[in-house]
Amino acid sequence: MSAVSFPTPLVQAIRLALGASVVAMSMPLLADESEPAHLNALVVSATALKVEAPLAETPRPASVVNEEELKERNVQSLDETFRYRAGVLSGHYGSDNDTDWFKVRGFDQSTYQDGLRIYREGFYQWLPEVYGLERVELLKGPASILYGEAPPGGVINAISKRPTDIAQGEIQVQLGTNEHQQVGIDTAGPLGTADNLSYRLVGLYSSAEGDIDFTENERYYIAPSLTWDISDATSLTILSSFQKDDAVPYNGFKLAYGTVQDTPFGKVDPSTSYSEPDYDTNEREQSSIGYSFSHRLNTNWEFQQDLRYSKLDLLLRSSYILFQNTAREGTRGLTYRDGSLDSWTVDNRLVGTWYTDRTENTLLIGIDYQDLENDGLEGNNYAFGDPIDLFEPTYGNFTPLTAADLTRRQITKEQTGLYLQDQLRLDDHWVFLAGVRYDQAETENTDQGTGTVQRADDDEVSFSGGIMYLADNGLSPYVSWTDSFQPIAGTDSNGKLYEPRIGEQLEFGVKYAPNHLDGYVSAAIYNIKEENSLVTSPGGFQVQEGVRETQGFELETVSYLTDQLQLTAAYTYNDATSDNESDNAPESPVALIPNHMASAWLDYAFQNTVPGLKVGGGVRYVGGSKDGNIEVPSYTIMDLMAQYEVTNNWLAQINVTNLADREYVASCDYWCYYGEARSVVGTVSYRW
Repeated sequence: MSAVSFPTPLVQAIRLALGASVVAMSMPLLADESEPAHLNALVVSATALKVEAPLAETPRPASVVNEEELKERNVQSLDETFRYRAGVLSGHYGSDNDTDWFKVRGFDQSTYQDGLRIYREGFYQWLPEVYGLERVELLKGPASILYGEAPPGGVINAISKRPTDIAQGEIQVQLGTNEHQQVGIDTAGPLGTADNLSYRLVGLYSSAEGDIDFTENERYYIAPSLTWDISDATSLTILSSFQKDDAVPYNGFKLAYGTVQDTPFGKVDPSTSYSEPDYDTNEREQSSIGYSFSHRLNTNWEFQQDLRYSKLDLLLRSSYILFQNTAREGTRGLTYRDGSLDSWTVDNRLVGTWYTDRTENTLLIGIDYQDLENDGLEGNNYAFGDPIDLFEPTYGNFTPLTAADLTRRQITKEQTGLYLQDQLRLDDHWVFLAGVRYDQAETENTDQGTGTVQRADDDEVSFSGGIMYLADNGLSPYVSWTDSFQPIAGTDSNGKLYEPRIGEQLEFGVKYAPNHLDGYVSAAIYNIKEENSLVTSPGGFQVQEGVRETQGFELETVSYLTDQLQLTAAYTYNDATSDNESDNAPESPVALIPNHMASAWLDYAFQNTVPGLKVGGGVRYVGGSKDGNIEVPSYTIMDLMAQYEVTNNWLAQINVTNLADREYVASCDYWCYYGEARSVVGTVSYRW
């Protein structure tokens, strides 16, 4: 990797944020010295690292959002999870109902559930249901050492709810704006009279309209699971789920003309739909079954295995605005997909731990395998129907696609990875982390209509390492470096296979988690560079001569300031640039990615004055971004929450997102996208 050189604006941003960090670190010193114990899971749980390790004592950047916070903020989709964490951009495509959209440190990321890859190929999008999750973890930056081929943004790992030894349950009912309706049930406990069997059953029905006219989604979800404690050393948990979505897809695509640019006819209303309400559909069924197995071999070694089979069936007809052709009219395109995605994935791990008077050593040895097949009909029409009025659209002037317009495509992908990682703690002050991984990935993309086959066959070795010093006062500085790689199933204009994208990250950071603080503060400076990016040449061909780089700074805290007052705050500075080496043009800012993001959320529990009452509120700021010559203004959004525990069993809650109902453009990347409108959701829960 080239030497990290941070520009003057970054230095200024760091100085400003470091001032904020001093305030954040000093605030807990004013807190009551009693011992709240609400945030332990945030600090010590880190299965995204494939071993249990305190996040505050690991030289890798990570964030965790637990079930309590998911419920408190009424998180409805996975991409709402990290709104109040550093380094994560979401909501930049509006309130989409068929995809979870993230940008982490200026790059894409990969999504896992229970430590196993969720495959998302093109429009075949697996959507985890948030009501079925107990927490979500984020490992920032390149993570190929543990997870193989992946973009350099990081890995998001959604953890499913598991069986419990204690009988418990919940029935939840929600009503809200946009005709939002939801009923959920979550019950768990011992199975019958057996003392080594426990179960969990999570189910949900929801329906809602979208922010765009004529869009909607209806969902059915059920997730049964079973844990068998075979012996004191052996445990098996079976996890399964089924989810069905019937939707009219949310196409937030708008043109710059009428959104960030003025027109003689005013602005385009955010709710304007350019789709065909009676033709467009998004019917998705996703099902999975798998298990998590562990067996302790002796006092030092434990064997762990996770396996899952998943299947996704999709029928998608989605029309959208393509370009403007007159002052009032635009041409539309249509995407058609009808097929399935089948995948197997298994991860085998040996975890060894040793202790001496001076050392604590954790060794991870693993081999994983991933197999994917995506098979289906597809069609793309770039002149769908008659031109549509951009400001007052009318519908029905189109010809549906026929079987002759469709072609069959098959994508197969296999990946096998061998990895080794060791974490050594020395004298209770030093932590050393080192890892290496070898991957073999094969991808084949076949157009069965033309017989064209695109292949990628790549071997790659990835490295990672880190050093951290654990000071007695809870301040832990660290340095780390990590690699990533991502195969590309395609060929260039000469028929030559593309090389995989290669990413590297160098990071300097500090974590602060003293004994007197229930929570943590972390700060980091990082540089991520991706080579072999695809860019468009002057001749209009995709060539592999691009370099993409992000230099940034992050500050994050989740801490109790008093027994009643909790603060979650984050600041991010990203300088994300792209360089097309095939021309002489200067580096350009990456579309969608703002230079500055900041957020803060405060919770206050009225334990003494009004027992059972808790209120919270947050502010999210997203700075301006650029798409070529198009500038997207910054925006600030406020969220509110109030909950009241009526009795030990009954809880009432209300959540408001975008309190002022601000109308704003969230981002532009050729198309422009309005942000999420105001939503108000009331929840009543009965718990036992």
